[in-house]
Amino acid sequence: MSVTYNKLHKRLRRLIGKAIQDFQMIEEGDHVMVCLSGGKDSYTLLDMLLSLQQSAPVDFKITAVNLDQKQPGFPEHVLPEYLQSIGVDYHIIESDTYSIVTDKIEAGKTMCSLCSRLRRGHLYTFAEAHGMNKIALGHHRFDIMETFFLNLFHGGQLKAMPAKLQSDDGKHIVIRPLAYCDERDIAKYAAWKAFPIIPCNLCGSQENLQRQAVKEMLLEWDRLQPQRVENIFAALGRVRPSHLLDGELFDFASLGAKSEANNWFVDNDKEDKDVLQEMPLIFFPKTAD
Repeated sequence: MSVTYNKLHKRLRRLIGKAIQDFQMIEEGDHVMVCLSGGKDSYTLLDMLLSLQQSAPVDFKITAVNLDQKQPGFPEHVLPEYLQSIGVDYHIIESDTYSIVTDKIEAGKTMCSLCSRLRRGHLYTFAEAHGMNKIALGHHRFDIMETFFLNLFHGGQLKAMPAKLQSDDGKHIVIRPLAYCDERDIAKYAAWKAFPIIPCNLCGSQENLQRQAVKEMLLEWDRLQPQRVENIFAALGRVRPSHLLDGELFDFASLGAKSEANNWFVDNDKEDKDVLQEMPLIFFPKTAD
């Protein structure tokens, strides 16, 4: 058990250190807000960053922050007691976002999107007010792949969770140090460390979430063909815009063009446009050589 635990700790620490280095997530003088939800991922994130802080070649500050969303039955004492026991600087923000979410979202609908936006707004505001220039979230590589497929299947976009992100207003840098970590390793580590896990009572009981369906799909692929999931994650870092169809990312129009682009061959008839938009995709079966 001890040997296995040490291997797991080293693997997680190495992967987190690599992600921090690859994306230059933490630099000299940074004040990192670690967003602590009470789940296995954020506990592991905080634990690992505190461990790395002891040997890091740069000096940075860590503050754990939890948003108490006033969910019924939420054990308010758990996080303060844990954070005091490990001696880390922390803050608890209180805001009744639970009532807002349950009032706005009708029964049976997914609550995660609105809950996430409200939570993010409170955390960004708090970080700015307290001079925290980096906001660390506990998303791991399965979260990143799940987001990719959700956007692909339901949003028609090639988009995932970036390991490092600047907020729309330019005031905040969001980092995801667990980006390279496997969720199953995190679960094992959290169990060995006996973190006081707090379940999400707001949306944890929602059984038909699309994200859960995607997670099960990835786990099934990993069971049948483990290398497939590894290749999917690797592909997110090996993008070739010239081999896709986005003209904003790659200037296809100018390739081999003898003059400025023109639209003489485009039929502007609205009826034809509607027909093209409604035309189903046709896939031709592969023929034998």
